[in-house]
Amino acid sequence: MTVVSARDSAGPSVTVLAYDGMSAFELGIVTEVFGLPRPELGVEWYDLAVCAEHPEPVRMLGGATLVTANGLEVFEAAQTVIIPGVGDVHGAPSPAVIAALRGARRRGARIVSICSGAFALAAAGLLDGRRATTHWRYAELLQRRFPLVRVDPDVLYVDDDGVLSSAGSAAGLDLCVHLIRTDFGPTVANAVARRLVIPPHRDGGQAQFIETPVAVGHDDDRINRSMTWAMSHLDRPLTVDGLARQAHMSTRTYLRHFKRASGTSPIRWLIAQRVQASLALLETTTASIDEIATATGFETAVTYRHHFARAMKTSPSAYRRAFRVADGTVGG
Repeated sequence: MTVVSARDSAGPSVTVLAYDGMSAFELGIVTEVFGLPRPELGVEWYDLAVCAEHPEPVRMLGGATLVTANGLEVFEAAQTVIIPGVGDVHGAPSPAVIAALRGARRRGARIVSICSGAFALAAAGLLDGRRATTHWRYAELLQRRFPLVRVDPDVLYVDDDGVLSSAGSAAGLDLCVHLIRTDFGPTVANAVARRLVIPPHRDGGQAQFIETPVAVGHDDDRINRSMTWAMSHLDRPLTVDGLARQAHMSTRTYLRHFKRASGTSPIRWLIAQRVQASLALLETTTASIDEIATATGFETAVTYRHHFARAMKTSPSAYRRAFRVADGTVGG
């Protein structure tokens, strides 16, 4: 099958489906990440096409309409095919959309859903036997409607052998950056993340939902200052008592306010920040695992490997190899 593209480009082809009743936000995530030209990065950027099932204007939330000349034949033909959140999680995509999704997967395309778009992938049978996620509000319904899907409601995104799904809409940004890292390596992905003003890497296994929202007030300002201080001293031994002193609180008060502000404990937060800080060192330096463990504040390399594996579902060495290969800096 010949790939039908909206424009001439040597970059990887990406399509996204627009449909009646959709939110512009999720479509905007895709167009911002994959459609905005980025010549400064020195790579052949993506060839993005916005598609629709029918040639009529697509009605979006808020009264706007979108018109595209690209139909399902273009949608199906891309190397990466993206479905944003569906309009009705209780309904089903049209037979034509299901056929396009199945056809794209048969060709070996990478299939991606954002938020409730997982329902469309599940309806096409593409999630059967696979691990997948969706917005936490819909996870139980997705599991009930499609019992063959292994729904994980507690993660930001899942990459299951080329079939990818993300949690709530904003997690789609994390998933899109993950795709860039896979295609072009960490240096390019980190540069795009900086332009988007988002973290360069949030592990897909990170929890998507905190029951208590971040509170606002003087106490939380002190919590935030203690977090900022800790981030600049990750290589040092840090204790809850020490963080509490930075916030000018008793340890008990600090623990209570930290939990309310972040949804987790100071120690768990510190571990996550240290693992996060180690990623850049694995990606961009030749430092040994022991050196990286020390630089990010872990007592031993064994402790570092343990926490890294729990957070990233792989080892530091395997992570380094994967992204060096993706970045083109090593063979294999």
